[in-house]
Order: sequence, then C-alpha cells, then structure tokens
Amino acid sequence: MNLTTYKPLPLPVSWEECAARGWTELDILLVTGDAYVDHPSYGVALLGRLLLSHGYRVAILSQPRFDTSADFSVFPVPLLFCGITAGNLDSIVANYSGNGKVRDIDAYSPGGNPWRGEIQSKSQRRRPDRASLLYASLARSVFRGIPIVLGGIEASLRRFVHYDYKQEGLRSSFLTDAKADILVYGMGEKAVLDIAAECRRKAPLSHIAGTCRRLTDREVVACYPDFEAKSCKKFLVLPSWAEIGSQPDRFLDAEIELDRHARAYSPRIILQRQQTHWVVQQPAPPPLTPEELDALYSLPFTRRPHPLGPEIPAYRMIRDSVTIVRGCSGNCSFCAITRHQGPAIISRSQKSIVAECQGIAQMKDFGGTITDLGGPTVNLYGTSCAIGSCKKRDCLYPKLCPNLRINEESFLSLLKAVSDVDGIKHLFISSGLRMELLLQTPRLLETILRSHTPGALKIAPEHSDDALLRLMHKEPHALLQNFVKKCREIGEKIGKKIELSPYIIISHPGSTPELVERLGNDLQKLALKARKFQDFTPTPGTLSTAMYVTGLRPDTKQAIVVPRGHRDRQQERRILEEHMHRKGPGRKNFQHCKKR
Repeated sequence: MNLTTYKPLPLPVSWEECAARGWTELDILLVTGDAYVDHPSYGVALLGRLLLSHGYRVAILSQPRFDTSADFSVFPVPLLFCGITAGNLDSIVANYSGNGKVRDIDAYSPGGNPWRGEIQSKSQRRRPDRASLLYASLARSVFRGIPIVLGGIEASLRRFVHYDYKQEGLRSSFLTDAKADILVYGMGEKAVLDIAAECRRKAPLSHIAGTCRRLTDREVVACYPDFEAKSCKKFLVLPSWAEIGSQPDRFLDAEIELDRHARAYSPRIILQRQQTHWVVQQPAPPPLTPEELDALYSLPFTRRPHPLGPEIPAYRMIRDSVTIVRGCSGNCSFCAITRHQGPAIISRSQKSIVAECQGIAQMKDFGGTITDLGGPTVNLYGTSCAIGSCKKRDCLYPKLCPNLRINEESFLSLLKAVSDVDGIKHLFISSGLRMELLLQTPRLLETILRSHTPGALKIAPEHSDDALLRLMHKEPHALLQNFVKKCREIGEKIGKKIELSPYIIISHPGSTPELVERLGNDLQKLALKARKFQDFTPTPGTLSTAMYVTGLRPDTKQAIVVPRGHRDRQQERRILEEHMHRKGPGRKNFQHCKKR
C-alpha cells in the first residue's frame, strides 16, 4: 500500500467510532495500559492492524479506569475475544524504579503524567500495578462467556512462577491469577490470528503454538495421555510452585531450563504445577519470515496518537524511527528480549525499510530526520548462520561464533538507500550496537561515526570487571578498551572528535562497592563518563533475576554476593556518581566514599 497517497483511519477507540464505520457488532476488543498510538512500535497497534487486515472488526480500549467497569461497558460484548495487555512495559517497571520508588513520569501516558488528575494523592494511576490482572477481572465481569486472552510483555514474562520486585517475593503465573482462558507469549502475531480463527469456528483454544493454558490434572491427562510416562521426552516439567516455595534454589533451575528451551526453539511442551492447576505451554511458532515481517510494517499505520491530546513522551522518541530487525542472540543475563522476541534474527528487506522511510518523509510535520533505524541489537541486521541454526543460539558469547555470517555490505547499502530518500536530511542510529560486531565491520563503524551518530555513539559495556561481566553474559573489559582505541583512530582519520556514551549497570548480582570503584577508575582511564547508568532491576524472565533471588551463579550454583538492600545499592550509586563528577585524574579514597 502506498503510504504517500493513502490516509488511513486509526483504529476506533470508542463505540461511537465503531458505529461511524457502519459496524453493528465488534469482533475483538484490545485493552491496553498505554495511551493508544497507531505506530508499529506499539504492540497493540501492530496486532490491531494485523487483525483488521484479516477482516476482523477491532477496537482499542486505552488506559481504562480500573475502579469501575464503566469503560468496558460502553462496548458491546465482542463476538470473538477480549485481548488484554499491560502495554509496551511491564506495569511494575512502568510504575516503580528498581528500588521500588514511585515513578513520577509514565512515558506512555499523555503528557507523561501517570495520574488521571493533577494531584497525586487525590488521583488514580492511569496504569494500575499488575495491569493484566485487573483488566482481565474487569473484562470477565462485563463480557461473560467470551474468551479472555492475555498477552504483551507483562503476561509473556510472568507466565510461570516469577519474581515481583515491588512485592519482594515470588508470584505464581499470571495466567492462573487472572483465570484467563489463554495466554499469548512472545510477539504473538501468529498466535493471535490462530486464536481469532478458532474463536470464529467456535473451536476449543487448544494446541495453539505460542500460547499457554491452565489445565486441571484431569484435563492434562485427557489432552496428553502419555504425560504420566516418565520416559516420555515430549514434555519439560518445571519445578512447581510448591517446590520452589520450599526450596528457593529451584527457581534458578526453572529459569535455566526456560532459557535453554527458548533459545533452542524446543518442540517440547512445558508444564509447571501452580497451586491447583497446571500451566501448559505449547511450543513457539516458527519465527516470522522476512517477507512476513515486511508485510506487518507495510500495514497502513497513521503513526500518530489517537485521539490527539497532550504529547506522549515515548511517542516523541519513536515517531520518526523505523524498526529494521527483530530478535536478539546476545542473551545478556539481565535482559528479557531473547525470552520475549526470540533468539532468531529476522531482518526486513531494504525495499520495505526504504518504503517506510519514504512514507515518513512525506508526512507534513516531518522535520527531515529519521531518528533511528533500530531494533534490539541493530547491527545484527543482515546476519545469518552458516549452518542454518543450532540449539545454543549464543552467537556473541564468549566470543563471536565462527558460524555467524556478518553482512557489512547489506547494512552500508541500507544506510545509503535511506539517506538518498527525498526529504531526509539526517539519518541516525540510536539503538544499541554491539561493539564486537562493529570491530568486525570497520567500514560500517566509520560510516556510522562519520554520518549517523546523534551526538554520541551509545555503547553498552555494562561494567569493567571480567568476573561480573561473565555473570552478565557479556564480553571481557578488553573489548571496550579495543573499541575505544579503534573509535579514536577513526576520529583522527576523519577529523572528528568521537563521543562515546557508555551504558552501565550497577548493583547486579555479584557486584560490590569495590568493583564499582574500580569501574569508575577504568572508565576514567579511558576518558569515558558514564552519563547513563542504572541500578539493576530484578524484572521477570531473566537469569540475573534468578541470581538475585537465589544468590547463586547459574553455571556452578556457587554463592555470590547480592546487593539487595537500599543502603547497599545507594552506596554503589554514590561511588559512581562521584566518579562522574570528577574533572581531574585524581582518585578519591574508596574508604572515604564508603564511610559517608
């Protein structure tokens, strides 16, 4: 579809807008904790557009009140299902910092205001804590008799026993807590279409790839007669809620098994006993093909919030950005991208990306800058595997896999093609870039530094201690040293001062104040300032969170130090902040920092 000539309508956000389209019934209602932005970076917009393109009548209920069902009741009962998502972020991550403090900004709400009114003490949050559970309960109370489908990153990463850092404890599956009919994990395009088709046929929602269901003992035996056969390798049974409760170390075992399963695209069915039910996960569907990914991004998005209102901070960041790659095989311990998006790297075609950029350039308020050609790890774009794939899918650690094919020319060609689009004056790469890949593609690195860096090149060494980096599943500190040296060599060659912005994580399991002091000194030796750093946040679905909960290494199960308390985490923050504000080469005594 030609975006330069076609002016699409946003998806309806009220029954009045549905009626204006001539609809007398609604097939699917999608409920989200975000303000609705009809942009492909928003999952609910992407799925809504996909369902609409297949002929389903879809409406969006955005940020409904959760102290009443009134916002749900204005819609008729959907004929097929009601889909529930907390939004683009886990609601606890959206509402609280890693130290449990209430956030005063919600980047996915109008004006960045997380409250419905101006006065926090007399107002309600726009996005409730554990939004998936509350929305599902309200939907069930209003839309009786239709399937309630959980999805989005919150439900996806909380589908098994998981840690909730706001409650400082383990919780059971959101599927069982919400008593929803089915849960979609991962990106969900294929599963959602399958669910819609089965609902239209009035067929049971069983054996759908990419989904989880809650079953009783009797239902498990009825669906899987060979389940009780101990020798059957068709199933992966995780430690149960009761086992983990009595032996917390088993939580780490469960997370390790889930990590291996996800990276291998294992065909095994996963089961985990909760309190009275089983959570049963079907295998993931095959990753989208490049052609399928292209088709998704060719859907007629308005790329604008609907309805128009106060500016949405997250939208401002992504409005003129373009996703070019999906998936990540980096497998950083603290990151849930691989668990959610999958380890397979799917790259869009150059033709599809250029067409999207042409459409953006034709928009009336386009300022001439494509702010990002991005993705989880953008310079995995165009990569492939020489042997097809493997079960490990760990392409970057502990060093680059010899079977990883890096296509430098493909990325260079893409940068040139987008830069040549009429109306585009500047093209930037703002997403994360892996340093070890850039060192293998020197022409690409020079091109990005010369023409496509918005101020400073963002890199993510995370830390400088090799033992801690191994826990993070990251490369040793020597990589950062070599990368900085290479960038400065290029800077001298092209006559440009190269600014690097390192992203740092402190208070990760295994961290100590001494290691943070050393980190500050290491960055100072490289003349780098940690402009961006954060305390480790124990979010659901990561091995680092399992380390945080159990205090054990995943590889050897040996004990490690874990800075859990606010005082310990604040001490590490203070040490790094002092290094950030240091102007000279002098070194303050660590004991002085420790005693303050």
